[in-house]
Parts: sequence; C-alpha cells; structure tokens
Amino acid sequence: MNPHYTDKQRSLCKRFGVDCLSSTDDQKVGVSSNILDHSWSWPMHGLRHQPDSETTGCYIWSGEFSEASDFFQPLHVSHLPEYCEEVLAYLGLPPGWRFLIAPDHEDVWFDEKLLDVKEG
Repeated sequence: MNPHYTDKQRSLCKRFGVDCLSSTDDQKVGVSSNILDHSWSWPMHGLRHQPDSETTGCYIWSGEFSEASDFFQPLHVSHLPEYCEEVLAYLGLPPGWRFLIAPDHEDVWFDEKLLDVKEG
C-alpha cells in the first residue's frame, strides 16, 4: 500500500486509541456495486470483520444497505483509490470497528457484534 495511505491509517487509529491493522494491496475489500460504477454518493459506510489471508474483512458501501448476496463485490485494495480514495484511511481500523463519513462529518465506533459473525 502507498506509504501515504498507511500513514493516514496509523494517524486515524492513533486518534481513536486503537491498534492499526493495515491492509495489503493484494487483499480484497467488499464494495457495493455503486462504488464500482462510480455512482456512489455520501455518506460512505464501512465496517471490519476479522480478516483472513485474502480479505481485509472490510466492507464499504454507499446508499441503502442490502442483504442481497451480490450487494458486495470484491475489489483489491490496490484498486480502491480509483473508486473511493476517501475511505483508505479507515482500512487500518481493527476488526469490530465501523465508520460513517461524509464531507465535514465523521463517525467512528466499535461494534462488538462484528466480531461474532457466523460463517454460513
């Protein structure tokens, strides 16, 4: 990952008093299709489950959340700047954390339920 983004992740995590868990360029995030087709609008939502070797555990969306199985599409972290650079600083938040951002607005909070996800 670009050192600039890694520095932003560390800085954001320090501001919230949590350990930074940076994502690697070859890991994937789940993004809503409106992010991939560049039709997203504010606010931007994100959360992090436990990562594994291939995924960051991060899911990012804009607009209304959907339970549809195809709501999230995989995207390598290295391609994320092309679609929504604004979320890169938040990819360092550890599992269990959420964010909601918009211009001049930022909410970041811990959600313990994110740590108790059942594989299905």
